[in-house]
Amino acid sequence: MKKRLLCLFSTATLGLAFTLGAAPAHAQQAKTLRIVPHADLKVLDPTFTTAYITRNFGYMVYDTLFAMDSHSKPQPQMVEKYSASDDKKTWTFTLLPGLKFSDGQALTTADVIASLQRWSARDNIGQAITRAGGKWEAVDASTFKLTLDQPFDLVLEGLAKVSSYPAFILPQRLASQPADRPLTEVVGSGPYVFKRAEWVPGSKIVFEQNPNYVGPKAQADGLAGNKTPKIPRVEWRVLPDSNSATAALTNGEVDMIEQAPADYIDALRGNKNVKIGVMERAQGYIILNQSMPPFNNEKARQAVAHLVDQDKFTAAMGYPDDLRMKYCATVFICGGPNDTAAGAAPYAKPDPALAKKLLAEAGYKGEKVAILLPTDLAYLNSATLVAIQALQDIGVNLDIQSMDWATLTARRARKEPIDKGGWNIFLSAASEFNVDSPISNTYLGAVCGNSLPGWPCDKKLDELRAQWIAATSSDERKRVLDLFQERAYEAFPAISVGQYSRAFASHNSLKNAEKIWSLPNLWVLDK
Repeated sequence: MKKRLLCLFSTATLGLAFTLGAAPAHAQQAKTLRIVPHADLKVLDPTFTTAYITRNFGYMVYDTLFAMDSHSKPQPQMVEKYSASDDKKTWTFTLLPGLKFSDGQALTTADVIASLQRWSARDNIGQAITRAGGKWEAVDASTFKLTLDQPFDLVLEGLAKVSSYPAFILPQRLASQPADRPLTEVVGSGPYVFKRAEWVPGSKIVFEQNPNYVGPKAQADGLAGNKTPKIPRVEWRVLPDSNSATAALTNGEVDMIEQAPADYIDALRGNKNVKIGVMERAQGYIILNQSMPPFNNEKARQAVAHLVDQDKFTAAMGYPDDLRMKYCATVFICGGPNDTAAGAAPYAKPDPALAKKLLAEAGYKGEKVAILLPTDLAYLNSATLVAIQALQDIGVNLDIQSMDWATLTARRARKEPIDKGGWNIFLSAASEFNVDSPISNTYLGAVCGNSLPGWPCDKKLDELRAQWIAATSSDERKRVLDLFQERAYEAFPAISVGQYSRAFASHNSLKNAEKIWSLPNLWVLDK
């Protein structure tokens, strides 16, 4: 992935200085890294939720068997050696010697097998491995194997999956718990330990270096390599107000804003004390609850899709023109390996009249529709307001429910009717690693019976996804890809509202910021 690090040249302090209740980071503890996360942390289990704040938390405290390097190639992480049979039906893995959890307990294949089984119950690739007859088995305490009924080329990519859901390894006693209930205990083998006693929900999350961490010898690269931290203590400071966050950064009170507020990026580019780094491409999405009316009807979902003006949505998010696309036809990533315009033409421009007609044909008669409005993520708040206006313009009776993102991520898991705490619509976003193929795309890759909020189910997409996985030539895979996207533009498991690039902002005193890759791999940073 290409990244740019853009130096800022002129001074422009934004807002008033925000006091964090402590001396500036650079004057107090020289080896404490303070960052502003993109949201507050509420759910601690990255196998339960797709929320990126929980995923990022997972990378702080857990590790994976394989990990993607900065060239998006899977590399051994907790694995010392591995092999695959010629027919790709048998895979054998040996763990690094000396692996331990943060509580000092030895990490063995019993922990690995339990973790992979829990992961497979949630993740698209894990589920595909299971459908291919995959069985994870321990050979001894350090060696395990995967046997399949069918060849499967994406095993390493699955074990190195960057996002939603990474295959994190947990102790067997925790990994044996049902995947549809969030874990609250945190014990991992990653670079940091979660300091629960110092956790102040809504304010501060604290991590310290894991003294039991064991990693590969290779230098840190992307999410791969040795993750021994250069800064032993990390504090996530929750500052949902953009003025406060940017003032804290420019004044040196925090070292980094994980996701720079979109409408502040141009101003931050003009500050000599700040650097802007472009991380990853992403797509915004409208997520519809397909387990109940009106959006269990395909025509109702098509109606919402006909309201989307991508340029209006991404402009409302506040991203500068050089960080957003006015229109992206693919349901994957424009400029990515699976970029295609198949099936997109009818939805290239908004058509409110057709949207209203389709909604009526779906049987909608003015019933209340609950839309969740995040209050602490400015870009999603603005995008949701665009959706609200478009829906109200065609007569949708909206119940607008405002809440912070942490509350929203808990609320969206509920299937109850809206008068009992359920919901119909919310907006979210997904990075390119959760978007770029029929199997990795969080929503388009979801098979019937999934546990994703919105609960999409389309058997034709399931069949086409299986054909795409089984394709043996690039031409055949491209043919099936186009058919898959055409069906996605009919079934709408989720509705894209446009593509943009995320950016982070760091203080000039922070070293190695150019090594930040895709998500905050904070162990590479120094100061």
